Amino acid sequence: MPGPLSCGSKARVSCANYCDITARIVPEHCDLIAGVGWSSVPDMTRTGTTGSSRVGLAQTIMDDFVIRTGVTGEREPIRYLWTDAFAVCNLLGLAETMGQPRYLELARNLVDQVHRTLGRHRADDRRKGWISGLPDDEGQRHPTAGGLRIGKPLAERQVGEPMDERLEWDRDGQYFHYLTKWVHALDLCTRRTTDMRFGTWSRELLQTACDRFTVSSPGGGMRMVWKMSIDLSRPLVSSMGHHDPLDGYIRCLELHASALAAGATDGADAMASRAVMLSGLIHRNALPTGDPLGIGGLLMDAAALAQLIDGESCVDDGLLDAVLAAAIAGLHHYRAQGELERKATQRLAFRELGLSIGLQARPIIEKEITARRPAFRNSPGLAQRLSALAEFSATGEAIEAFWLTPEHRATTLWLEHENINAVMLATSLVSDGFLYLPPRH
Repeated sequence: MPGPLSCGSKARVSCANYCDITARIVPEHCDLIAGVGWSSVPDMTRTGTTGSSRVGLAQTIMDDFVIRTGVTGEREPIRYLWTDAFAVCNLLGLAETMGQPRYLELARNLVDQVHRTLGRHRADDRRKGWISGLPDDEGQRHPTAGGLRIGKPLAERQVGEPMDERLEWDRDGQYFHYLTKWVHALDLCTRRTTDMRFGTWSRELLQTACDRFTVSSPGGGMRMVWKMSIDLSRPLVSSMGHHDPLDGYIRCLELHASALAAGATDGADAMASRAVMLSGLIHRNALPTGDPLGIGGLLMDAAALAQLIDGESCVDDGLLDAVLAAAIAGLHHYRAQGELERKATQRLAFRELGLSIGLQARPIIEKEITARRPAFRNSPGLAQRLSALAEFSATGEAIEAFWLTPEHRATTLWLEHENINAVMLATSLVSDGFLYLPPRH
């Protein structure tokens, strides 16, 4: 067994790029079934959002989503990995908060549907079966062994086909930062249930992602690529995602902790070795970003890291402080740009809602530091970071209030991205479902 995990060191292990996400999902069905849809969502900016009303609104949004995208009912399934990862977390959170087992069952059904759809080749691909190449029976037992497709509307760029940057956003393949979101969703399934398969699938996926997205750099050493082909045989976009090493590193720590709790020592060792590899690719002084989804991603990672640091199996070496410092720097830049003053027709809701979700990490981080102060290397310094972060609480509230206004959800731009927008609005309303790492059942 490796020694304690040091959050960020190259010798040991501790704690994506969201900046580059400009994903367009398949235009959604606007003709929702009778009685279901955004008309049923109240204007919460006028009535206020109490805890119960926030949960109720998130419930309405997710009930619409599972019907609209074919998780239940007769519609053809529309699966998109990023959106579905947040959706699984939302459903798990609702099951816990509301005490309604049907949401746990919906989460399980969504996981199975994602694996059956995005773990297999596209219908318009000459290749058939699991993208891992495994026989059907074995593929069903290991659906994430070959990664998972993004779920883009267009087929991936073929070998020898020239790059068209405009089309590439709509072409399929695999994104590392989407895979890590699905890894997190599977880990939360592991923690919320007694089904050991979720833990196996999450570790197999992250091991594959780390191994196949990390390549030799022309100048020596290792680097990551941003987008790979469906079969993971070749890069489609060779640049490295801004936060991919950090995001992968945090997920390695998360799965390492879950594997240890489950007594899966081989799985824990596999995660520890990948974390060591990724830790060397994190450049702490290059973490700041002015992109709202990127800042939100940093804060999401900070929440997970704060919960994983225990002073024993995961040791704080200052990475948490670096991530918080980067997020605060980005927030100052973002606020100065005045993007929140723009009209709804000029704003991408899911990117802003990522920031709203991330800003809700502060109480979780604060609670962890207060409860286990000796585990953190510089508790007073972290407290100062959290105090600085608190100054931006109104930013998150403003984002949420803006997108809770019905007319802002009636624009063409919102409807073109309806699934990802709606799911991330629900996550913002019940953020603990995504941010909180519950003890394993």
